Amino acid sequence: MTTKQKYNLALLVFTVPTLLFFSVIVVFPILQTFQKSFFDWDGLTPATFIGFDNYVRLWGDDDFWVSIRNGLIFALVLVVYQIGIGTLLAIALSTKSLRGKKFFRTSYFVPVVLSGVVVSQLWIAIYNTDGGLINSLLSLFGFNYQQAWLSGEHSSIWAIAFSGAWHHLGIQLVLIYTAIKSIPEQLYEAATIDGAPFWKMHWKITVPLLSEAYKFCLIIAITGGLNAFQNMFVMTNGGPGNISYTLTFMMYKAAFRSGEYGYGSAAAAVLVLECLLFTILINKFVAREKINY
Repeated sequence: MTTKQKYNLALLVFTVPTLLFFSVIVVFPILQTFQKSFFDWDGLTPATFIGFDNYVRLWGDDDFWVSIRNGLIFALVLVVYQIGIGTLLAIALSTKSLRGKKFFRTSYFVPVVLSGVVVSQLWIAIYNTDGGLINSLLSLFGFNYQQAWLSGEHSSIWAIAFSGAWHHLGIQLVLIYTAIKSIPEQLYEAATIDGAPFWKMHWKITVPLLSEAYKFCLIIAITGGLNAFQNMFVMTNGGPGNISYTLTFMMYKAAFRSGEYGYGSAAAAVLVLECLLFTILINKFVAREKINY
């Protein structure tokens, strides 16, 4: 057997099982979801093929457009808070003069290991209209701005999204912090010798060199926002009305509460396409050139 044949054999041995596993676990369920979306099916009786009727119904459903808007808001909050604040915290933690770095690194990661239900219950207490932490602090500082954070038409999805962003900040922080630590120290030493101010140095060196890490972080944040479910399920159950619906919640409601599996599959198919679209756009426009130090 020649060297090339041995290489091809090794390639097959290592890649084919992985591809088969990925196809069974990921690709097949997605294709099955798309297939079910063209049927009127309650999950028990024989399914009836109805073509694109479920998608036409989605187009005219107010819940669908509220879900799309809420998913985008959720993704926006995750991007701004987790990547924006995560970058500032990662830069601070990478500063040599900062004391207690181990304590802060651990503290920021603690929410990640907590159950989503526990975190949601914590934030329900914080957002409580009567005696909740936020309203109490506003009252303490003399602001007459008592809000029903989780039931307000304009505040509900923002409040829920912030709790989700807080919950998983630690993951993005670790990714960005690790990327910062991989940047050669010589670049900062040269900037320091040239007299560059602290924040300008990081703006000109750190942020551009994090572009590849940001690509991965953006995909996690945006798809995580579009897929959001647990927070609104525990905190508001999608309500009041439909003000905190997302596509995932809409899919759950249609499939498991109303017994409309075909309609729920159509919502899931749109969600998959939405996530795929954003992933393609991020891969196309973010970090197009590989960074070499």
